[in-house]
Amino acid sequence: MSRIHAFCKASIAPVRAEASDRSELVTQLLFGELVEITEVQDNWLKIRSFMDGYEGWMDPKQLQDLREKEFSRWLDGLVVEHSEFRIVEGPEGKQILPKGFFRPADADETFTIGKSTYSFLNEEEEMPTSRIDFAQSYLNAPYLWGGKTMFGVDCSGLMQQVHRVFNYQLPRDASQQVEMGLEIDFEDREAGDLAFFISDSGTIHHVGLLVNKDEIIHAHGYVRIDDFNSRGIIRKIDEVNSHKLHSIKRL
Repeated sequence: MSRIHAFCKASIAPVRAEASDRSELVTQLLFGELVEITEVQDNWLKIRSFMDGYEGWMDPKQLQDLREKEFSRWLDGLVVEHSEFRIVEGPEGKQILPKGFFRPADADETFTIGKSTYSFLNEEEEMPTSRIDFAQSYLNAPYLWGGKTMFGVDCSGLMQQVHRVFNYQLPRDASQQVEMGLEIDFEDREAGDLAFFISDSGTIHHVGLLVNKDEIIHAHGYVRIDDFNSRGIIRKIDEVNSHKLHSIKRL
């Protein structure tokens, strides 16, 4: 097993009793919390928290590997943040962190975990002017089955919340949302269209919003922007075709 130690890079990450998004939530990790990885099962990791020894299953996309030296350095200098919320800029963009996350005691404006550098920001949020802008305000929000907030959201929950702000009332699930709007040919796609994705069993199981013709924002491990083509979603991190395209709809 190449992964042994890691830290939670999501703002708040669910830890499950079993290796499934539908399994019971047994605890949560906050940003910066250190874990030992004890088992791998399909696309899940079994972890043990170094903070309280609690064990459970996590989505690996919400963790970042640490080398032994990086792990020891981070473990030695941690403190708990007491501010209500902090905004940081990290390798994958802005991220809102809740009270109780972990950071180095000597952190001032920036801090580093392994190879990842984060900077504290002090910004006033402006009202978004488009669905795409509003969707991007959720970037790095952790995936949570059934979630609808910055601190845990699923793919259809994200689309429902984004559209609700602009007076589009979408049903809750992707399998229901696909019934809305006008179907668009792939060649005619444009920013703001909804793209739906089909599982191997033939069910509509995922949805995202086109940022432009070739990129899509969606919740998969965390809210992220990936590449998009006629095959579906192509993850930027490893160029894997993670979701098979079913259809494109315009509201």
